Amino acid sequence: MAFHRQIFQKFRILIVGRSNAGKTSILQRVCATTDRPEIYNAQGERVRYSQEPSSCRGEHNIENELIFRSNPYFIFHDSCGFEAGSQDEFNKMRDFVLDRATTSHLNKRIHAIWYCIAVTDYNRPIVAAEEKFFRECDTKKVPVLLLLTKIDTMARELRNEYVQQMLERLQGQIKNELGQTRFPPTNYVQLANMHEQSADCGPLLKETATALDEEALKLLLVSTQETNLHLCIEWAIKM
Repeated sequence: MAFHRQIFQKFRILIVGRSNAGKTSILQRVCATTDRPEIYNAQGERVRYSQEPSSCRGEHNIENELIFRSNPYFIFHDSCGFEAGSQDEFNKMRDFVLDRATTSHLNKRIHAIWYCIAVTDYNRPIVAAEEKFFRECDTKKVPVLLLLTKIDTMARELRNEYVQQMLERLQGQIKNELGQTRFPPTNYVQLANMHEQSADCGPLLKETATALDEEALKLLLVSTQETNLHLCIEWAIKM
């Protein structure tokens, strides 16, 4: 797979969502680690924070790169901040997406966006931040996958016989609301038990690869998952 490494050296993802959506756990599972990411600014200098990298407390910069030592072929950006309703933070996020979706510097482009919504917020799964993002944020050809997270937490809160029914109702409600926006999600992925090291990220990676337009990007994403033999074999057959 040397050819696509010459075109795209890293697979770059913007992760979006409220602070309780389990974003850090998802990134850790994808990179097969329990460690926190190292954070670098746009100049490649390491940044040190005293709080969780996905926390909205304190200064935050969407340009910062989150990289896990266990899998340095992924670069993540965290949009944390605009969900609180600040127009200024939303504008920064929107400008970042537009710039990184269209830049001629291939290694600076974002290749996918993961928008996380925790199903534990089942009384109000879609708030103004989600509506604003999908109504106003043009991601160009960058696919946006909407991740329904914390399904296991909802299962503990509700009686088991109601969980699947509630999940289907929630996903239908979200699809209906966001499907009417100008820039609706590309696809939906249900995630559970992301706080556990054994959690399966296969569906997320598979749907992300499926949503990509360029074969080189599909190959790059699959090649980052050398520990996921099933995914590698499946996509090797397809290509």
